[in-house]
Amino acid sequence: MRNPRSLSRWLSWWLAVLASLGLGLVCSIVYVGASLNLSNKQTDELRHKRDIVRHLVGEIATRDALPSLRHKLDDFFVGHANLELRLIQGSDALLYATPARSSPGAILRRDEFEISVPWSPTTMLRAELMLDSSADALLLEQLAWTLLASALGGAAAISVGGAWLVRRALLPVRDLARQAAALSPESVGQPLDGSAQAQELQPLVTQFNALLVRLNRAYQQLEGFNADVAHELRTPLATLIGETELALSRQRDVAELRDVLGSNLEDLQLLAGLVNDMLFLSRADRGERARRHRVDSLAELVSEVIEFHEASMQEAGVTARLRGDGMGTVDAGLVRRALSNLLANATRFAERGSVIEVDIKQDADGRICLSVSNTGPVIPPEHLPRLFDRFYRVDGAREHRDHNHGLGLAIVAAIARMHGGATFVRSAAGTTSVGLNMTVMDSCS
Repeated sequence: MRNPRSLSRWLSWWLAVLASLGLGLVCSIVYVGASLNLSNKQTDELRHKRDIVRHLVGEIATRDALPSLRHKLDDFFVGHANLELRLIQGSDALLYATPARSSPGAILRRDEFEISVPWSPTTMLRAELMLDSSADALLLEQLAWTLLASALGGAAAISVGGAWLVRRALLPVRDLARQAAALSPESVGQPLDGSAQAQELQPLVTQFNALLVRLNRAYQQLEGFNADVAHELRTPLATLIGETELALSRQRDVAELRDVLGSNLEDLQLLAGLVNDMLFLSRADRGERARRHRVDSLAELVSEVIEFHEASMQEAGVTARLRGDGMGTVDAGLVRRALSNLLANATRFAERGSVIEVDIKQDADGRICLSVSNTGPVIPPEHLPRLFDRFYRVDGAREHRDHNHGLGLAIVAAIARMHGGATFVRSAAGTTSVGLNMTVMDSCS
């Protein structure tokens, strides 16, 4: 597994690299600019001295005035220790030369040109003007070392300062990490304190706190779920153990043992149904989708479910009436299960002699809504948001436990999600309507 990268080291490293590149670029520009300025200065100086030499030679009218020219040139080059001049007539006749002033290894810049002489229009003097640029070269070398030291020192200073700033800037992140590390199952809902965090970290703190709220809610639901499962399993298991111990406490004939086994079988079937429902909800929570196929008439499917519940409805003294129809691609088995749970729930709480209304609606977009309405006690508003929670009952006495373990409406909600929809409930004016839709809840509002 690849080791995580240190953000502090990464930022510090790149600050050092960028600082070095930036200062190096600036120093290079300064050095090149200084070198060009010195070169232009040397060129201008040679051009100026060349013009003066031409002027002095042009003042000599006759060859007999050459000593005067040499005297003028000597006077001119006094104080110009970095300049040398040679005047040559023809191929090798040396008319004038300044004393050698440059040291061995000096850097000389030459300027060779020709001068016409007044005493002989056909004669040309060849002039060699040499400028010793060693001082400028030494100045450039010193400047280069100075700039290099400045660039390295500046880069080091910026790197150290940048590393300090990065570590200081990341202190809020370390504070968040300490707050997160201090969270425990008992305090998982406590939000992180983001008041001292930078603006860029505020969205992260907000999202993390929202995650903590969801996690706390899920943790509380899990704890409640575990308690409810233990409660639901404890009673039938205690009954099974008690009846079995009683049956084994003395000799019994076959008929008595058969009665005990039959009673135990009912409790075992209740336990099996509870476990199967829990497994189904677990698969739905993991994202299992409905296995859809086309159903041409949902009314026929609902009629089958109503017919299955006729005996229990007759015992409760209620009837069912179906309105509407629809078609679409659904998981018929899951839809039957959802409607069966809704009908069973409505039958338990409907008033005797009332009619349970089963409605099927389909909008222009093909969204399907199924609802079951019964006349009976109104559910208090504070219970409506939790009606589809697992093991949640409006009454605290857990009546009807032998036939209902509190997962029926939770299964309806899971089936709605598996079809890409949601559940809804309305209870007012003596009528309670519970249902689901196959896509969005808007089609049932």
